[in-house]
Amino acid sequence: MFLKQKAGPIVGELQRWVFHASTSIRKTEYDPTSRILSVWFVASGQRYDFEGVPPETYTAFRSAFVKGRFFNDHIRNHFRYRRIPD
Repeated sequence: MFLKQKAGPIVGELQRWVFHASTSIRKTEYDPTSRILSVWFVASGQRYDFEGVPPETYTAFRSAFVKGRFFNDHIRNHFRYRRIPD
């Protein structure tokens, strides 16, 4: 299983996931109220926030067998984002 930590249902609570098997994505947080997906990358350690991500997209991302591929195909360049300074 790819998921280490789960917090609450997808509606109304912050979701935190750590991906053990992903070589590119270290962890994510998702806030369904604001629809902000935070992604931490393995190589750089940097965090990026993606705005306007629907809960269905986050659920599919969590379920994807290859997280990096799903991210590149369905999130990167599809949602407005910003790097969050350390």
